[in-house]
Amino acid sequence: MKLLYAPTSPFVRKVMVCAHLTGQTAQIEWLASAAHPVNRDARIAAHNPLAKVPTLILPDGRALYDSRVICEYLAETAGDTQLFPAGSARWVALTRQALGDGLLDAALLARYEHTARPAEIQWPQWREAQLVKVQACLAEIESQAGDLPRTHPSIGDLTIACALGYLDFRFPELDWRTAHPRAAAWFSVFNDLPAMQATLPHEA
Repeated sequence: MKLLYAPTSPFVRKVMVCAHLTGQTAQIEWLASAAHPVNRDARIAAHNPLAKVPTLILPDGRALYDSRVICEYLAETAGDTQLFPAGSARWVALTRQALGDGLLDAALLARYEHTARPAEIQWPQWREAQLVKVQACLAEIESQAGDLPRTHPSIGDLTIACALGYLDFRFPELDWRTAHPRAAAWFSVFNDLPAMQATLPHEA
């Protein structure tokens, strides 16, 4: 398998964490790319019409995207039933994944407003509206923190963790821990898992 990735992408990190948890990192060739919300990278677009990472290229040449699909594929390939559990636990896991992904979507839009849009056409109110969504997601994570596992995570738990890690990486000024102590306490333990430490985001 080959993975088109960017080391700063939190959605790529989700896939990397899943690869570590399912013991498949050695089976994946990591292909660096230049994913950008405006400037398309032809290397990604050749496999994914959205030209977004992560994009997984299977041995037969087929491509899988986005992180939700790739993570479930990795779990099924490895025979893992923890990441995507059965029964009622599945809906909890998938809803938590949606919560984490939603936080990330809003945070990325807020970041792109400053980094990808020219200064003369930036819309501060748009960025603030995205950060309101981030804060609402943080409040929900805080309310669920007591139920979040510290080991043996589902896809929802690790997505939330990747989202909080992205805030540390790109939005330190939000100081999210101060207003969300239970979420902070959970994350401080969860982030020490080997799969999380092995996938810490970094500039290329």
